[in-house]
Amino acid sequence: MREPSARTTEAFPERSKGTVIVTTLASDSHTWNLVFLQLLIEECGYDVVNLGPCVPDELLVSECRDRNPEMIVISSVNGHGYQDGMRVIGRLRDCAPLAATPIVIGGKLGTDGGEGTSRTHELMAAGFDAVFEDGQDPIAAFHSFLATLPAPQQRAVDHARVSA
Repeated sequence: MREPSARTTEAFPERSKGTVIVTTLASDSHTWNLVFLQLLIEECGYDVVNLGPCVPDELLVSECRDRNPEMIVISSVNGHGYQDGMRVIGRLRDCAPLAATPIVIGGKLGTDGGEGTSRTHELMAAGFDAVFEDGQDPIAAFHSFLATLPAPQQRAVDHARVSA
């Protein structure tokens, strides 16, 4: 009798929860944060498209529009996340397919280190669904945020309503 192959004895892989785009902004050349985020998000059951460092606004918007992800995760290490995030969020939200897409930003959002609360409120008011400021427990906060997201099927229904 033939031994079962590893392929036949493995459990079927869990279905993906959808695609998440991970990116920095135009002024940020850091990459290790993106690799970490990609691995973290993949462990949570999503497929990840990592746009890499120094992503121009136009490229970010076009990639997100074309891919229609379940979520967009923007990371900043250089301290210009607030400034760049405030500039790009309106462009993302103005794109009809992205109007209801969860968009989050995190990392080092400023260079002075002293205006976290107001910066968070301003980014949220501008259109981000969550802000993960450097120095807090961003991994636990991110996992908590993921737990609040609707299932991919529900997001598709919500998206159809926004697009109609």
